[in-house]
Amino acid sequence: MSISFDILLREVVYALVLFMWVMFIVLVVSRKFYEYMIGRGFSHNVAVYYNRKLIHSAAGGFVAFLVPYLFTSPILPLVLALILAILTYIPHRTGKLMYWFQVKENIFEVHFCLMWGIIITLAWLLFDGNFWYGVIPVLYMAFGDAVTGIVRNMLYGRRTKSWWGNIAMAVVCIPLGLKLGLAGAIGGLTASIIEHFEFKFVDDNITVPLTAFLVILTFHHFMPHYVSPLL
Repeated sequence: MSISFDILLREVVYALVLFMWVMFIVLVVSRKFYEYMIGRGFSHNVAVYYNRKLIHSAAGGFVAFLVPYLFTSPILPLVLALILAILTYIPHRTGKLMYWFQVKENIFEVHFCLMWGIIITLAWLLFDGNFWYGVIPVLYMAFGDAVTGIVRNMLYGRRTKSWWGNIAMAVVCIPLGLKLGLAGAIGGLTASIIEHFEFKFVDDNITVPLTAFLVILTFHHFMPHYVSPLL
């Protein structure tokens, strides 16, 4: 699909503004929030965990929601996601972590960036340019997983798995999924269940959006009458 220079220029500006927004959330807002939590007596691990969920929602979720309104192709969103994946991977590689949200034990935030870009791109390619088939699964990862993490942190004060968190996630994801009809709701429920399980080399930033996307894709091909795409 070809686009005019004016549209391309406008979308480049959108991408730059969104990139600056993400950087503002990651480098300024989350760092200040970390300092606030530490000042209020939160442990380092708890503060970091809350911050990761803040970034999930305010950066990843917010930007994903805007993609269908601002972009006509997935190229710039994908480039943005890949740049952010590299920028979050470098501190792990150099050992100079952004301590207010990164932890040495995992690079799951890198997976978040990669899956954000991949799922949104696949949706555009496989669903005739309709971003929403990818945006909704990404929102399960951004908002749904954030809610389950917050609930678990409030209950247990550490990173752990609990069905209470998954129930909270389902409360968020199923209504979000209804925007795509029954298929989206089932995708949201499935994502909320799969998040509970941990796999050796695959974390929930991969399993949640990928599983939901595959559920919606299956409905689209075999039971399209259960899918109500947003346009």
